[in-house]
Amino acid sequence: MKGQMGIGKLLNRIIRYVQPYRWLVGITLFLTLMSSLLAQVNAVVLDRSVDAINILDQQPALLWSNAVELLVIISIILLGKEVLAAVVNFFRRYYGERMRILVNRDLSLQVIRHILTFRMAFFTSSGNEAGRLQSRIDKGVTSLSRSVNLFFIDILPLATSAILALILMFAANFYVGLVALCIVPVYFYVTYIQAERMRAGRMAIFNGQQAVSQNILNTIESIAVIKSFNREEIEVQRQANVQNYVTDLQLSTRKQSYFYTGLKGFLEQVGTVLVIILTAYLVLADYPGMTIGKIMYHVMLFSNVTAPIRQLHRIYDDLNDALIYSEGLFELLEGEEDVEASGNYHPEKVKGDFELQHVDFTYPNGVKALHDVSMRIEPGKITALVGLSGAGKSTVVNLLDKFYQTDSGDIMLDGKPLSEWDTHWLREHIGLVMQKNHIFDGTIEENIKYGCPSATHDDVVKAAKQAFLYDQVMELPNGFESSALRLSGGQQQRVAIARMFIKNPTIIILDEPTASLDAIATEQIKASLDAIKQGRTVIIISHNIGQIVDADYLYLLEQGRVVESGIPSDVYRQGGHYKEIFDASARSMNADRIARELNVES
Repeated sequence: MKGQMGIGKLLNRIIRYVQPYRWLVGITLFLTLMSSLLAQVNAVVLDRSVDAINILDQQPALLWSNAVELLVIISIILLGKEVLAAVVNFFRRYYGERMRILVNRDLSLQVIRHILTFRMAFFTSSGNEAGRLQSRIDKGVTSLSRSVNLFFIDILPLATSAILALILMFAANFYVGLVALCIVPVYFYVTYIQAERMRAGRMAIFNGQQAVSQNILNTIESIAVIKSFNREEIEVQRQANVQNYVTDLQLSTRKQSYFYTGLKGFLEQVGTVLVIILTAYLVLADYPGMTIGKIMYHVMLFSNVTAPIRQLHRIYDDLNDALIYSEGLFELLEGEEDVEASGNYHPEKVKGDFELQHVDFTYPNGVKALHDVSMRIEPGKITALVGLSGAGKSTVVNLLDKFYQTDSGDIMLDGKPLSEWDTHWLREHIGLVMQKNHIFDGTIEENIKYGCPSATHDDVVKAAKQAFLYDQVMELPNGFESSALRLSGGQQQRVAIARMFIKNPTIIILDEPTASLDAIATEQIKASLDAIKQGRTVIIISHNIGQIVDADYLYLLEQGRVVESGIPSDVYRQGGHYKEIFDASARSMNADRIARELNVES
């Protein structure tokens, strides 16, 4: 978290999101004033009623007709006030809640829109894991919109009512009003001390809750591994450790909160006692304007002053929660340093001529992935990136797609620095198929059309046929309207390949595109890929030697460095690391035995 945000700064920021709904603010403020005025009616009526009843009681003969008339008037005024107050408060709460809901919607949309502009490094940085980000956004948006509700539905009416009550107390008697006024700053000071001492605990709880969310997400994503190793108890214990830590923090924070709540309750009662003593003394001393009714009048008005104070600790607690959660949210909403860089260059035609010149790259977690890498990826040709896991192959692809920026060195595309290219334009001309592709919650057709939202159904059918997915889709009860999440892993991979076909890009990047497919499906997809490769720049990462040997050029990476390069057959004959990888792949496939079987059959 970057520094601390005060309540004033928080409210100032909230106002920016409330401004589009100024008409709701105006209505709410008017209704708030009405509600605050109505809240004082009971004290005024009680003051007049006690004095009137006292006068009737002092008469030699009680006139019941006058007494009944007085009670009827009191009843009509009080009941009428309650009906009017109910109507006013209904609309005040409705419009205040409507404002909160609209602000909640706007905040949610804005934060999603903004984080989608962030560079990939942001999402791979420590502290920005999916579960933590989700908790940060959910709690931030909820607490911030809750602050709108607190301000317009809770704080504003209570504060207005308290101010009006104080004004009436001063108008009736300066000294009694002064006593009431003196209690307020003491109470506020205690509340401030409470918030400051509890702030660190609240921050720790917030971080702990993020860790809980991340652990739950990790557990769900790893459920197959957990069950296959029978490690359910280990995961339960892991979650229990985090939960127990958060629980201890919550109990400690609640203990402090209850102590300060008791202290503030005591201060409130001290104020009430002082008001009663002072007003009683003034009545007995025949102070001008002080009657028996004024005792009840001042006590009820002081109650209206202390009503906000009685709820202040809850409101202040909520606002401090909002401060903590909103700091993280505003970092997302206003963070510009994480926004993805983009140039303005976007030519009519993209050739796909890449050149890396002495490129170094380090991931946000500190792992250096590339060291002085130089390579040329020629347009219209197939370039294979080969190497063991962790060699840096996928890192090169990530840099070519502008997911990350280099530490040093240059990447050129068609003679222009990659940094000068319009990022959106560039990615419109790149088709990326990874080893593990995300399938969205939706139909098969919607997932395929993700590659080209303007595509027609005929285009989807054509792409599905090219990916050898069409026949399998048509066997489903709802065809292309079936849920894509219900497809097998291999079928989902074909959906991802169909996306690329429907996008029809100039540059194709294939990162283990057939890793999760069976042999027949791999052969079918290879045939389709061979067809779409023609005349395009293709970069392929694969451990499948059948796809590597088709490449026009090859780069072998080892620990982030290019150690071998050339035409695949020439590199193989050099007898270096590529030959070792090639021969190991052949042995793992039992290529010799397969060859013998084929010879026997022939």
